[in-house]
Amino acid sequence: MATITSATGTSEKFETRTLGNSDLELTPIGYGAWAIGGGNWEFGWGAQDESESIAAIGRALDSGINWIDTAAVYGLGHSEEVVGKALQGRGRKPLVFTKCSMRWDKNRQIYRSLKAASLQEEVEASLQRLGVDAIDLYQIHWPNPEDEIEEGWETLAKLQEQGKVRFIGVSNFSVAQMKRIQKIAPITSLQPPYSLLRRDIEKEVLPFCRENNIGVINYSPMVSGLLTGKMTAERVRNLPEDDWRKRSPNFQSPKLERNLALVEVLREIGREHGVEPGVVAIAWTLRNPAITAAIVGARRPDQVDGVIPAATFRLSDAEARRIELWMVEHP
Repeated sequence: MATITSATGTSEKFETRTLGNSDLELTPIGYGAWAIGGGNWEFGWGAQDESESIAAIGRALDSGINWIDTAAVYGLGHSEEVVGKALQGRGRKPLVFTKCSMRWDKNRQIYRSLKAASLQEEVEASLQRLGVDAIDLYQIHWPNPEDEIEEGWETLAKLQEQGKVRFIGVSNFSVAQMKRIQKIAPITSLQPPYSLLRRDIEKEVLPFCRENNIGVINYSPMVSGLLTGKMTAERVRNLPEDDWRKRSPNFQSPKLERNLALVEVLREIGREHGVEPGVVAIAWTLRNPAITAAIVGARRPDQVDGVIPAATFRLSDAEARRIELWMVEHP
């Protein structure tokens, strides 16, 4: 157990887990900063109030969360800038994780590069936006272009040697891709999508990570808000046009109706413990022994309040079986 003293003077005792081969001790959930990147870019979430973003980050840290995960491409640099502003003046700084490889041009069009010179530019820009001397965990966001992943990983290893980043990891990599770069330098962590609606990594990826002491921080455990209990068919219809979720199959018929029915199962379980459906969804992912911690996004302080119980709430075996049975009966 790690005792974390918050800025308000209270103490939250959250069980922590060591991330892979690092000395990073993570609370079970971390603050995900994708959505606070805002809108007006390819994978945006619609307009976002910066003051609410900063308040949400502050609430998460004051509640005991000790790490933040962002990426340079979120909001095309904006998310990192907001995280940097939120950390200014805080005596107790969280661990800060970010990602590289997705860049953008003057027309806000995204392109991908894992070339050494490109990554050198990226890390310097991220350090400046975040306002930190070193990035605690620097991750290759996507294995694209795939023929450049070796060059990219060699560059991250050099950045680690230079002290610009403390540990290095990958996101969205397959087992085959991880094996290729393992020959160059050890992998501290993998960041994959993992949720009740996306379980493909259970067969090969998670066992490989356990066998190789690679920590796993899963993203989208609530499927980008779909399993929070706040989403309805009407709300999905009214999402802003620049919200990427409007294009996601999980937010469209016929999957949407089935997914919202699953939320009602989560709601029933959560009601017995006084927690929201999203907390149950997060707890389901944390049951897997290969998962170190889960990334949880929030755009406002009240959303943080709703998910904080996921740092301590755990499903019973009977509750997990109930969810699994429903999934089998409703493929």
